[in-house]
Amino acid sequence: MLTDQERQLLLAIQDGLPLVPRPYAEVAERIGTSEERVLDLVVSLLQRGAIKRIGAVPNPHALGITANGMAVWDVPDERASEVGRRLGRMPEVTHCYRRPRRPPAWPYNLFAMIHGRSRQEVQEIVARISEELNIAGHPHEVLFSTRLLKKRGTRLTSP
Repeated sequence: MLTDQERQLLLAIQDGLPLVPRPYAEVAERIGTSEERVLDLVVSLLQRGAIKRIGAVPNPHALGITANGMAVWDVPDERASEVGRRLGRMPEVTHCYRRPRRPPAWPYNLFAMIHGRSRQEVQEIVARISEELNIAGHPHEVLFSTRLLKKRGTRLTSP
């Protein structure tokens, strides 16, 4: 159960922290408390599991990153964990994971998200990574996003 002050805090930050040098002080001013109290509330909410994390969600489109490609490979099962660990450590890969194949339509078991300024750039990165990891000879594809989805967490409504 949330206290009134916790609810006020969550309502104040659910659309993001203000982009100022001291965002928690700004939030504190908005909800009528101190910066220290806001930080204490955030720590308490995190510790109780009421919120999972506080994090930055960059807008890649604002940075010129407009091509988002999910590279998928059909890697032999005996190599998938090792290749996946190496793939996940590559700076061009924002996230990667292993999933079961769904034959005959979906033979792929290793996935990696790669962002770039163009589809060609993403394709070039995938080709280089495939060579470096010695998986270029395995079936693979790059699936590109067709629209931008806004990422946001759970929303509270005003009381």
